[in-house]
Amino acid sequence: MQKNIENSNAANSAGQHTTLDEVIQRAKTCLLDCQSEDGHWAFPLEADVTIPAEYILLNHYLGEINDDVEAKLANYIRRIQGFHGGWPLYHNGDLNVSASVKAYFALKLAGDHPAAPHMIKARDAILAHGGAKESNVFTRITLALFGLVPWRATPVTRIEVLFAPKWFPLHLNKVSYWTRTVTVPLLILTALRPRAKNPRNVSLDELFTKSRFEEDYRIKNPTGNWLGSLMTVLDRLAWPFEKYIPNYFVNRGIARAMNFITERLNGEDGLGGIFPAMANALMAFDALGIPKDHPNVITARKAIEKLLIFQDDEAYCQPCLSPVWDTGLAAHAMLEADKASGPHAIEDDTIAKSCNWLEELQIKDCFGDWAIWRPGIRPGGWAFQYRNDYYPDIDDTAVVAMALHRTGNKNYEPTIQRAAEWVVGMQSKSGGWAAFDADNEYHLLENMPYADHGALLDPPSADVSARCISFLAQIGFDNAHPAIRRGLIYLTQEQEKDGSWFGRWGTNYIYGTWSVLSALNAAGENMQADYVRKAVYWLFSVQHEDGGWGEDCASYWQNHDQNNFPLSLPSQTAWAVLGLMAAGESKSEAVKKGIQFLLDTCQDDGDWQEEHFNAVGFPRVFYLRYHGYRLYFPLLALARYQNLENTNTDRPAFGL
Repeated sequence: MQKNIENSNAANSAGQHTTLDEVIQRAKTCLLDCQSEDGHWAFPLEADVTIPAEYILLNHYLGEINDDVEAKLANYIRRIQGFHGGWPLYHNGDLNVSASVKAYFALKLAGDHPAAPHMIKARDAILAHGGAKESNVFTRITLALFGLVPWRATPVTRIEVLFAPKWFPLHLNKVSYWTRTVTVPLLILTALRPRAKNPRNVSLDELFTKSRFEEDYRIKNPTGNWLGSLMTVLDRLAWPFEKYIPNYFVNRGIARAMNFITERLNGEDGLGGIFPAMANALMAFDALGIPKDHPNVITARKAIEKLLIFQDDEAYCQPCLSPVWDTGLAAHAMLEADKASGPHAIEDDTIAKSCNWLEELQIKDCFGDWAIWRPGIRPGGWAFQYRNDYYPDIDDTAVVAMALHRTGNKNYEPTIQRAAEWVVGMQSKSGGWAAFDADNEYHLLENMPYADHGALLDPPSADVSARCISFLAQIGFDNAHPAIRRGLIYLTQEQEKDGSWFGRWGTNYIYGTWSVLSALNAAGENMQADYVRKAVYWLFSVQHEDGGWGEDCASYWQNHDQNNFPLSLPSQTAWAVLGLMAAGESKSEAVKKGIQFLLDTCQDDGDWQEEHFNAVGFPRVFYLRYHGYRLYFPLLALARYQNLENTNTDRPAFGL
């Protein structure tokens, strides 16, 4: 039995031998220490430099400078400057021009002198990549609002699109929820074209290769195909005619946009629960002359301030908050660890408090934007944030409902069944599930110049689909059920040639492969089938010599070798081990080595170190570091390994 596996813990300062039991207890205690009084967990969620930079830009746009906070944000921005002089989209990544321009601008607004060594290094790096004119559309719009580039540097964006009927190719509800909530207030800004307050009158002349008003601001083809080229040409042809559109239609569009925003303002949790939408809403309020003491303005500002994380002399701004996701996953880890520690008691305050907290947050009364295309379904999901009733998250819903089901508490059954009803109703025609909407696959829209960020839509993905199948199978749906059957067909079609699956919301192929293997196991699929073994062998092939697994965020770039990242990470090692155990490989050497890696790298306080980003918002555009991943996923993997050994079973009975 591997229950008593021992090792010389590399992270243990005392150099003592550490058993699996001891590490599980340390990690469990560490996770418990992070729990809030009411039972929930909320770990920091860190993004790239653009979010803290945009916080500073927002203050200077509004003329609401906060030198103390901005000095701490500037310290953070300076610290994460890349070796290349610019700023990456993830830890140790390549320079990204748009992120670097925003970071440089933010530092200059915060008071950094252009002649400072780090500013010279950044400026040289940006210019070497073509200068600020090579920024993406959202960055160009920001610069236009500050009067630093002409509006012709941006694509045509007309607020009248809000009047489009559902059959029209371009419709607000044919894009993703995040695009919707970010774009609606942005349409007010592009319609009014206000000028930022910019009290210190900071400019960026030095980031352009020639006069910023003489630059060739080419609108890029976002897809590279003929349709993208056609839309780019049409965009340029439309520019001269904008001035002839009557203000009557613009004003009606602004009124409709304001109705959308105020209806979804979401209290102090903010529009859409995400920073870019909140910031755009606040700037739109300012552009419309709404007083700073107006309740909506005060509420929107508070939502943004709640995103700040302070650490000594540094601060950063989170893109959003992740309490439901963190609590759902932490609950799974605690449930598994409780079973590993001895007799399981659902009455335990730790589990009961967290699950009760989650149950109370189920969205039952709000028919959000998802209901436009699924009007006959009762609400029953959970949001990612504390509150975001218009935009429940299908992935969160599956994870939370699985955790509630695992407790065996019959009181949760109505909640779980309602969640299942909503999840089944949100299945797309392809058989897969997306994160927030159903059938959000209007790929024609990806050719618009405005879509150069490549994240306009919310199509189904293998990882979310796998989670939904895991949930439905765990609560008793069999393979004959249409939702399970169609979902399994979708997953087999999505498998990569090497046997892995693409992880849309986690980095990346390791995350996707773990998710799918867990779903196949939960659904009772033959884990000896050729396509399953191909996935298992792929995980074997990418294990590192130290026993761990790790994958760089660069694997999201097409044709990039996903095996080029030599550093093993605790969260990704846990995913690989969980995936292999789901495939019946708990006694394999690969799993034993993976478990040993997690034992070796656990610190004295029960935590693990993980600086690298471990998730994605938008592939190739926006990446994330979930600070909780390094704790609850290793704990889940270690506890599951011990439970399988103790019960002498080959595979877990649960979907996650």
